[in-house]
Amino acid sequence: MPAASPLVTHASRNSAAAAGFTLVELMVVVVIIGVVIAGMVLSIGGPGRDTQLEQERDRLAALIDYVRERAAMQTIEYGLRCETGGYRFVLYDARAAAWREDPLDESLRARALPAGLEIALSVEDRAIVLPKRTDPKAKAPVDLTPQVMLYSSGELTSFKLRLARTGTERSALLTGTAAGKLEVGEVAEKTT
Repeated sequence: MPAASPLVTHASRNSAAAAGFTLVELMVVVVIIGVVIAGMVLSIGGPGRDTQLEQERDRLAALIDYVRERAAMQTIEYGLRCETGGYRFVLYDARAAAWREDPLDESLRARALPAGLEIALSVEDRAIVLPKRTDPKAKAPVDLTPQVMLYSSGELTSFKLRLARTGTERSALLTGTAAGKLEVGEVAEKTT
C-alpha cells in the first residue's frame, strides 16, 4: 500500500492542475480583455463625441492654413469652393483668366464629406446657397469660382463655415476674419 499511495496522490495533483487556471493565465486574460475594451472605447470616442466631425473640421482647418501659406509663398490667389457634400481648393490662372484646380498638388483635390456630414457657408454674414457637387468625370467646363478667397497677402474673405452631423444638433464652426485670422470652434450641440 505504501507504493500505491504516492501514485494516487500524484495523479490527483495532475487532475487538479488540469482542471483550473494559474494566476498568471488569469492575469493575461484580464489584460487582453482590458486592451480590447480600451481600443473599442478609443475608436468609438467618449460619450457625446463625434470624432468623424472633429477630424473633418481639423482637416479643413489644416488645409486652409496650408493653402494660405502656399498662396503667400507662390504669390498666387487661391480660393475655397464649397458645394453640397464637399469642397475644393482652386487657384486663379491669370493666363487663362479663370479659376482651376491645382494640377501640381494632390492634397488640394476636390473632397467629398463623409456620409452623414453636411456643410453650410455664410460669407460676410450672408448665407450662401451651395451649388450641387459636380461630377468629377464630367467633361464640360465647370464654373469653379470660389466663395471664400485666400489671398496671397495673408488676408481672407470673412466667412463662417459650419460642418454639421445630419439628423443631430452637433456641429463645428470655422470662422475666418478679413484680417486673416482663422478660428476653429469646438464640436457643440445646438441648444434651443
